[in-house]
Amino acid sequence: MIRGREGLSLRKAWIVFIIYMLLIPCSVAYASTTQTEDSYKKRMELYKKIETTYQIPWYYIAAVDQYERNVRSARRDLPKATGYTGIHIPKEKWVGIINPNLEDTNPLTISIFGGIGMDGNGDGKADRLNDEDVLSTFSHYIVQYGVDEDNFKIGLWEYYKRDKTVSIIMGKAKIYKQFDTLNLDKHAFPVPLRSNYSYRSTWGDARGWGGRRIHEGTDIFADYSVPVRATSYGIIEMKGWNEYGGWRIGIRDINNNYHYFAHLSGFAKDLKVGMVVEPGMLIGGVGSSGYGPPGTSGKFPPHLHYGMYKDNGYTEWSFDPYAHLKLWERQERIHSKK
Repeated sequence: MIRGREGLSLRKAWIVFIIYMLLIPCSVAYASTTQTEDSYKKRMELYKKIETTYQIPWYYIAAVDQYERNVRSARRDLPKATGYTGIHIPKEKWVGIINPNLEDTNPLTISIFGGIGMDGNGDGKADRLNDEDVLSTFSHYIVQYGVDEDNFKIGLWEYYKRDKTVSIIMGKAKIYKQFDTLNLDKHAFPVPLRSNYSYRSTWGDARGWGGRRIHEGTDIFADYSVPVRATSYGIIEMKGWNEYGGWRIGIRDINNNYHYFAHLSGFAKDLKVGMVVEPGMLIGGVGSSGYGPPGTSGKFPPHLHYGMYKDNGYTEWSFDPYAHLKLWERQERIHSKK
């Protein structure tokens, strides 16, 4: 987003809103991404099978699968996932663009017409709705380029033709590899509950510094240097100074959400771009930095600007994080009483 994610110009805000209404389900920002243990188990079994067959590390396939699952949940123009895999391969790509039968499941005729669909489970059919067939088809495409990190990235780019998609998927793979599990649904409130803080829904409020714009987040007011914590499992995509957000950090989570922490007083020691974080991990302190050149501070009361953004495979937009903050705050209070 423009202006270092601190705000969106009013004219561009309308453009984003129109895109939002056309492509995005109204409930997507608050839709639950929590899955059952059985679902995680079944998915891991599929990934491990693919790893054995194609020698692609399971966390690479898991990252692609999770990326597409989130994209499908965030778009109206894509069908929702019905099986264990989230990967969506369009009919034309599956059966071949000149194939007169878009429902073709014959591996031979699909191959003749230049389709990529394959039979992954040995039943003689290349079914684009079958989990094993889909994962095998995608993996077969990727192994043409190689299974090491550099060649896997090349394969991803050839498939998606989007640098940001490649970056997001590789970030997810790094997270899965580090924690060695698919169950990464836990969250934390961005400041300790024992601290003195207050907040309300401020998303969409007007802002004037640097031009007319809307506020793309929730302001959590607290004292200087109150610890700021990561709210999810994720990877640090950005860290540094912005004239609007001051000292700020951006973290991408496993669900394609980008978490933006701004106006910090400073960063936690040894924090760097590319580092994997987990819920509750210290990343910085509350401050009042921003609205000027590097080091500017004190132009407003100390607070944490917390924003959330969703990537849908085409673009990224801001949504109100207030409901998520209330949920995480409540969950953490309940957990602390146990």
